Amino acid sequence: MRFLVIKRSTIVLAAIAALVLAASLTAVHYTGAASIYNNVSPKKVPIYSVETDEKAVALTFDAAWGADKTLGILETIEAKDAKATFFLVSFWAEKYQDELKKLAASDRIEIGTHSATHPYMSKLSRDKIALELSTSKSLIEGITGRKVELFRPPYGDYSDTVLNVAKEQGLYSIQWDVDSLDWKNLSKEQITSRIVSSCRNGSIVLMHNDGKHTLEALPAIIDGLRAKGFTFKTVGELIYKDNYTIDHTGRQIRS
Repeated sequence: MRFLVIKRSTIVLAAIAALVLAASLTAVHYTGAASIYNNVSPKKVPIYSVETDEKAVALTFDAAWGADKTLGILETIEAKDAKATFFLVSFWAEKYQDELKKLAASDRIEIGTHSATHPYMSKLSRDKIALELSTSKSLIEGITGRKVELFRPPYGDYSDTVLNVAKEQGLYSIQWDVDSLDWKNLSKEQITSRIVSSCRNGSIVLMHNDGKHTLEALPAIIDGLRAKGFTFKTVGELIYKDNYTIDHTGRQIRS
């Protein structure tokens, strides 16, 4: 009799556990947590880095304000046989057309848009988001004669709507996983250390063309990364253009 009681209790506990598990799985499915469980974000996410066996990184520069160090950056990239991607705001591209044309003339440089007016994109209506992207694309393409396929949201600020509109306009939305913090006027040694120590395969590095010590740090950044076995690609060369997923950290993964 004692055996029957124990057996029945075990059956009851097993049934309760099964019900709890079923309820949990249902909740996971309907709340979107299943995506996190399966390492895929339930929300849309830009590309922060790329999962790759290749020891390659992408150096990027946002250009929105000054331009006095821009050609120095270009010269360093070319002299060091590296590559870089510049994300440009429309008013910068329009004001500094000579610098932009020199960037576009280099086969070591890729150019993307950083919006038209550098707003917080998530606060705009869908129509205004579309206008920010279309006008900036058209301006840059008109000056450079090169197609724009990449977009970096100002301030790293985005929403599902921003990412959807960018995709509709043929743009890949790009963030970063290594932040130089050069805009905080860190020393060239601090900038170099942050970048060289943080990069991994497929990293995208954020810098600014007008950072106070960015140009000074750039040779050491390139040498330091190369000493660790890294090669340099533009963002467009690094990312997958199709057949991919993006996990909840923004890491792009080949499907």
